[in-house]
Amino acid sequence: MGPVSTDVTVILLIALAGFLLGGAYTTWKTARPLSIALGVCAVLAAAGGITWWIGS
Repeated sequence: MGPVSTDVTVILLIALAGFLLGGAYTTWKTARPLSIALGVCAVLAAAGGITWWIGS
């Protein structure tokens, strides 16, 4: 198996950001610190995906 395509990596990072944002939205009323942490991780995943996409 060869290396993973750049497009696949970008799509996976953006999808991960979406799942994390969904989790942040879901936990907002019950566990606010966890929700904030998930939001921060989502922003980092999205920024990583966009940076990876621009850099390729």
